Amino acid sequence: MRTLNVALGERAYPIHIGASLLDRPELIASHLRVPRVVIVTNEIVGPLYLARLQHGLEAAGVAVSSVVLPDGERHKDWQTLNLVFDALLGSRCERSTTLIALGGGVVGDMGGFAASCYQRGMPFVQVPTTLLAQVDSSVGGKTAINHPLGKNMIGAFYQPRLVLADTSVLDTLPLRELSAGLAEVIKYGLIRDPAFLQWLEINLDRLLARDPEALAYAIERSCSNKAEVVAADETERGERALLNLGHTFGHAIETGMGYGQWLHGEAVAAGTMMAAELSRRLGWLSPADVERVESLFRRASLPVHGPALGVERYLELMSHDKKVEDGRLRLVLLRQLGQAVMWGDAPASDLAAAIEARST
Repeated sequence: MRTLNVALGERAYPIHIGASLLDRPELIASHLRVPRVVIVTNEIVGPLYLARLQHGLEAAGVAVSSVVLPDGERHKDWQTLNLVFDALLGSRCERSTTLIALGGGVVGDMGGFAASCYQRGMPFVQVPTTLLAQVDSSVGGKTAINHPLGKNMIGAFYQPRLVLADTSVLDTLPLRELSAGLAEVIKYGLIRDPAFLQWLEINLDRLLARDPEALAYAIERSCSNKAEVVAADETERGERALLNLGHTFGHAIETGMGYGQWLHGEAVAAGTMMAAELSRRLGWLSPADVERVESLFRRASLPVHGPALGVERYLELMSHDKKVEDGRLRLVLLRQLGQAVMWGDAPASDLAAAIEARST
């Protein structure tokens, strides 16, 4: 097991990464205020791992109840969130009860948001079961649900007590979900870690083959990058926004196509190519740089073009982005591979051309 720390003072917490960590209930039990938890999972992950986690915790003397949500991004809404509140209230959970989010990014986001709201805040633990959740969404305390007009627009910053990333569960992850997670892994190399980007180019085939050592290293390196950024800028006032490379375009794709049609990582990959194309048009990236990014996404079986929503529709959807300030759209772009910047001065013609060039 490898352990990282998210340095947030009194709210600091560990990220444990390793194989078969679901079989080590003491890692969770040691962080409980009282020996009582509610596990939030979904109808896909639940049959695979709920009983295993529940039995382990019960053997450690923890009282366990659970709620199983419908699967998919299209269910990341108020109606589904209320199922969590119904379960918490129905079980007479107290503020000291811990909520455990067992699942991918949707479960983690909704579980964390529910925990932030219930009785004005209950402790929660992230047990991410997808690569994307293990390397990105489970770390940093961003919790949210979607709105028809925009993705993740209703939520809170609320840190977990612990992140438990069991790499063994990735063995049951569908290949499409594995590829989607790789989009976020590649992102870290592009925005701040050029040495990791080179490592990914060399080792991508090992990741696709689910080599345990390669996966553990990629997860640890990604989490290390994110933990550093979160510790420096928890509520995204500056540097943390750079973690959103490709996300403004990508969220427009997810919203415009209907939640769940594109996986988040797929939309981020296509959105990153739009950001790279705009960076090229600004004179920051060379055509060879853009080809290098595209090659990596293609090897990971990720899309390098977004859907043909039309430039006006993209811009309309992007206008709801959380990085809009004073009505001005700010984008995460690449000064060079390995160095991201926040930029709000891209000419409208270049932005439109980049979207058009990277949408089909």
